[in-house]
Amino acid sequence: MPGGQKGCGENMNAIQVISLTLLSVLAASAQVIMPGRCPQTGVQEDFDTARYLGKWFDIQRLPNTFQKGECCTATYSLQSPGVVGVLNSELLSDGTISSINGSATAKDPSEPAKLQVSFFEYAPPAPYWVLSTDYENYSLVYSCTDLGMLHFDFAWIMSREPTLSEETLGELQGILSSMGVSVHKLLTTDQSEATCSSMSL
Repeated sequence: MPGGQKGCGENMNAIQVISLTLLSVLAASAQVIMPGRCPQTGVQEDFDTARYLGKWFDIQRLPNTFQKGECCTATYSLQSPGVVGVLNSELLSDGTISSINGSATAKDPSEPAKLQVSFFEYAPPAPYWVLSTDYENYSLVYSCTDLGMLHFDFAWIMSREPTLSEETLGELQGILSSMGVSVHKLLTTDQSEATCSSMSL
């Protein structure tokens, strides 16, 4: 029996080492990791997909591994009944424009603001929840990946124009903060004309 107990301890130590290694890898991935499960939150009431279509400028976002540039935009179009086409574009540091196409659908038609976005055929869709929007000026989007004892937070504050008023920005940050999102980690996207002029060509 003592030998068996020792083996169990060794297994526990191995699990701890693996867990710490995993946390180190995740922490180095430039994504926001938070303890616990994804927070429960409300979304935009009576979400109108048709009014949401069109171009949005990324104003602020939480760090993630899939956005590496500036001048980030998201353009939404009606791809087919119930399916929204997604085109994300950004300007990379070498001056090239990177774009990716995807699609979004509401898993539950009774909750149209809770979308699922897919960019790759064999990859699972990611949540895209519109927490708040007035359709004409701003949008607040939240996504969360649940890992059980931990979760990844993703958030975007977007505008129909390359800028957004400080008042509106503060209100949207307040919504995120009330959910426990680390708003101090939000990155501001450069949408200046000097930087982004090539995006409109």
